[in-house]
Amino acid sequence: MAAVLHGDVASSAGERLLAVQGLKVSYGGIKAVKGIDLEIRSGELVTLIGANGAGKTTTLKAITGLLQPAEGTIDYLGKSLAGKPTHKLLADGLAMVPEGRGVFARMTIVENLRMGAYVRDDEAAIRTDIERMFVTFPRLKERAAQLAGTMSGGEQQMLAMARALMGHPRLLLLDEPSMGLSPIMVDKIFEVVRDIRAQGMTILLVEQNARLALQSADRGYVMESGLITMTGHAADMLDDPKVRAAYLGE
Repeated sequence: MAAVLHGDVASSAGERLLAVQGLKVSYGGIKAVKGIDLEIRSGELVTLIGANGAGKTTTLKAITGLLQPAEGTIDYLGKSLAGKPTHKLLADGLAMVPEGRGVFARMTIVENLRMGAYVRDDEAAIRTDIERMFVTFPRLKERAAQLAGTMSGGEQQMLAMARALMGHPRLLLLDEPSMGLSPIMVDKIFEVVRDIRAQGMTILLVEQNARLALQSADRGYVMESGLITMTGHAADMLDDPKVRAAYLGE
């Protein structure tokens, strides 16, 4: 059973957008996720932290249909996601920025942004949103006609986040947004994460940089060897001796 800091930490947030119960996922004979529960409520920034191989990315892939669970349920807005094709999730308001960014390398920045709006047909509003993304991510405006594959890792991460936002998601899943980036670029990415959260976006953040993740989040889950071992308010977890020793280098 996961340790819980200060009781029912999700009860004061908005409506429940995502509920995962008893989730188990296997790769062949390897049990990567061993029966976890988590939930995200409207307006929250929730982080899932843990070491490499803990099962964090596997959990996101199961939520988005890229992997099929062996057991358990995944409900989004009160409805099961079982059997839901991944490419149809954005129309339901669920978007993911994958580990490794996954930009369309041979498309320009503007073309990538338009791909993020593929479920929409409101051309005037799409153009307005592209300009809005350029305000949020000024570097993208400077390179609007540049091929995405020629950009730096940090710029590609910005593009991947902007592309996901073009679909007007209600819930944004971010998988390791700081991976492989310079410290300066990591700070910029987390500044954007906090900004879009302040604008009302609900976010599930998977991140190895536990300190930055917990400093930005409302709540956190610690995942170890396929299990949730702790959950609580992010501020409380930052002060927890076990978390500090295992994930904050103290």
